[in-house]
Amino acid sequence: MESPGKDMRMLEEQLDRLGSSHPPGLKVTFADTGGDTSADSLGDGGAEEPPKELTKAERKALFEAQRAGQGGASGEKKALTKAERREQQGEQRKAKGLEPEAVEEPEKVAPIVARAPSLTNVLEGASGKGGSGLRLQHDDPKSMAKAKRNQALLRTEVQKKVPWFQHLPQYEREASLSARLTQRNDGDIHPEVLKLGLKFAEWMIVGGNARTRAMLLAFSRVVADYSPPKDHETGADVSRHLDGRLKPMISYLVACRPLSIGMGNAIRWLKGRIAHLPPKLSISEAKEHITDQIETYVQEKIVVADWIISRHGAAKIKNTDVVLVYAASSAAEASIMRAHREGTAFRVICVDSRPKLEGRGLVERLAAAGVSCTYIMLNALSYVLKDVSIVLLGASAILANGSVISRVGTATVALMAKQFNVPVLVCCETYKFSEKVMLDSICTNELGDPDELLTPALSDWRDVKDMKLLNLVYDLTPADLITLVITELGHLPPTSVPVVIREYRKEVTL
Repeated sequence: MESPGKDMRMLEEQLDRLGSSHPPGLKVTFADTGGDTSADSLGDGGAEEPPKELTKAERKALFEAQRAGQGGASGEKKALTKAERREQQGEQRKAKGLEPEAVEEPEKVAPIVARAPSLTNVLEGASGKGGSGLRLQHDDPKSMAKAKRNQALLRTEVQKKVPWFQHLPQYEREASLSARLTQRNDGDIHPEVLKLGLKFAEWMIVGGNARTRAMLLAFSRVVADYSPPKDHETGADVSRHLDGRLKPMISYLVACRPLSIGMGNAIRWLKGRIAHLPPKLSISEAKEHITDQIETYVQEKIVVADWIISRHGAAKIKNTDVVLVYAASSAAEASIMRAHREGTAFRVICVDSRPKLEGRGLVERLAAAGVSCTYIMLNALSYVLKDVSIVLLGASAILANGSVISRVGTATVALMAKQFNVPVLVCCETYKFSEKVMLDSICTNELGDPDELLTPALSDWRDVKDMKLLNLVYDLTPADLITLVITELGHLPPTSVPVVIREYRKEVTL
């Protein structure tokens, strides 16, 4: 057994190693087991004093001094890097007889640069080439106040909105929209665009193809009448200035009625053509080049596309078939008319719903052409589906996940057809394909005039405190309810929509 004196000597050696690390005047007392007490003082010496209780500051100073002393005795420990620590851990595992862990190299992630969308992009519902798009949130007071300062048309928001749809625009019926134009933008809007916006607001032009075609033809007139500043002489100058001239006109059209996805794709295509004008063209040559491009786009993407779709759709209609259509679609109507001209014997059931009742016009046109038709309302759908052979629908847009945006009620028709095992065919041009993905029709939609839903019992609905009317324009049909999509490229399953967007992106969206 070692003697207490040896323990005392070991403690004294430790104090010697500490050296001058202790603060001056600090005394340390050691007691051995034999009861003899000896004290060694460190620092500036002095008479032996009984140990006194240390303050918090003194205890902290003592602790720091001990840490510094331990570092001086064993050498300062160098901070290891991550690679050195990994290597040290591997050596320790080898010493224990374990296999070192496999280290995966971290993937290099490209930096993400966030850019704030401009007001025009927000109003158009698109933030760049093929982007998913950002829409103005009408339930955000700050965003609305900022947007109204730059809008070409100031409209009165509906006060009684359904809470779930407050982020969507909904306006009161104006006595005169032209009187709501802001003075500073009055001269920036071409008369053709001004008339077109009024027709959009009053629903005088309906249907995705008709609205897109009318908009592009109005922009063609804008380009033809365009007069650049005096110092603009080449196509490069036109490219920079003309894009700015179109912005207030696009803002005006959006304020009159929100643009459809197909119209947004057409605007992005037009801006791309303006941005890539050959710089060596003269002013007249540049204007002629743009108007020719617009005419080509209308012919290829709408006129010729509908002709090809009608041929594919007519081939799906056989003798004795019963074809069911909903509301009105130009592509579906063209397919039925073509099948009738080719001598196919079939009959059509047209399903319609309030408030637009677009199916009435379709039945009148089909009956005038000699097609056997039956007209029913949506609530009678289940009674006729047992006799239906094929369902032919139109579309406002088809999303990247295969979902279809179309007139409200389309999802109900597709769901009922699925229950009766009736194939559902959707006729849609590829310029309406979108890279967006939606799971419901709440986030993005269009709200119609609530007064269109009025009945005699609801005539005073604005005076009832908690009553609100919701007039949705579109709904979303999931891809699993769609059997086939008929386009100008041929017959496609809904799952092939992203393939078309990827392979034909320049032709479809640019």
